[in-house]
Amino acid sequence: MNPYIMTVLLFGLGLGTTITFASSHWMLAWMDLDIDTLAIMLLMALHRHPRAVKQPLSTFYQATAAATLLFASVTNAWLTGQWDIQQMTHPVPTTMITLALALKVGIAPLHTWLPEVMQGLDLTTGLILSTWQKLAPFALLLQLPLQNQTMLVIMGLASTLIGGWGGLNQTQLRKVMAYSSIAHLGWMIIIIQFAPSLTLMALMVYMMMTSSAFLMFKINNALNINTLATSWAKTPLITAMAPLILLSLGGLPPLTGFAPKWLILQEMAKQGLALTATMAALTALLSLYFYLRLSYALTLTMSPNNLPGMTPWRLKSHQLTLPLSMTTAMTLMLLPLTPVIMTFMTL
Repeated sequence: MNPYIMTVLLFGLGLGTTITFASSHWMLAWMDLDIDTLAIMLLMALHRHPRAVKQPLSTFYQATAAATLLFASVTNAWLTGQWDIQQMTHPVPTTMITLALALKVGIAPLHTWLPEVMQGLDLTTGLILSTWQKLAPFALLLQLPLQNQTMLVIMGLASTLIGGWGGLNQTQLRKVMAYSSIAHLGWMIIIIQFAPSLTLMALMVYMMMTSSAFLMFKINNALNINTLATSWAKTPLITAMAPLILLSLGGLPPLTGFAPKWLILQEMAKQGLALTATMAALTALLSLYFYLRLSYALTLTMSPNNLPGMTPWRLKSHQLTLPLSMTTAMTLMLLPLTPVIMTFMTL
């Protein structure tokens, strides 16, 4: 593809998200979200794949979310005379905007488009869809004065349950990461009304861990679980670290992924939601199961290679590994710095 077109698309992707961060008017936020959506749609269309026919499905859902958000903001202006994002006082437009943003990021029960669309993307575009595309909607969710606690708790628990349950029988890595995204978004949305700083921290840690997992799959050129069995012959050191990355996604101590789950469960217990916290912790076991499946395929499964096929790791690799090494180090070793991270998040 022409590098100038790619530069324009990436610039539009960054511009839409950045202006959304700074916007306080619903009309400006809606336009910036559409710029962001248009850029990612064109990036999706670049990948020629039989499953790419699912991309119009994503376009339909994103357009539906944008139309709902515009309608809700106009309704709020009609009812209250306010266009300011932080001045949402009427429960009806607030609920509509929350559902529209949930549809944009793929929170259950509005998640059905995400696994199918993710399966039709290459790993790089899937990484962008799983990480960068979550920033703008969550920037708006964090500014909203959320009032419907019951709806958010139900959506959060449904996301953790569906994200864990849906990933159990998947063999395609992109679908596994899509259901992983749904489960992690459930943890973020369940606590957003009580401790927005915890939601922001969980989002940053999730983006870091997901980036590390996608980059690891990309270097190994792995799209399904069976391909992971050959990873040890290609990149032995990365394959040795990969189970730790996946277990960090599962939230096991002493890895970084344990910090947000630990703090979210603690905050829910403080808010008197002990039963909700217990249910969320139990649904996390479902996600942990398919992370363990991937770890098993990486470390304990040997592919039937002949002798020449067992030594490709001796050849020099020309792939860029610096982003993977940085995200992997942060994914594995940031747990002791949790108090410092939370201090920065609450500033």
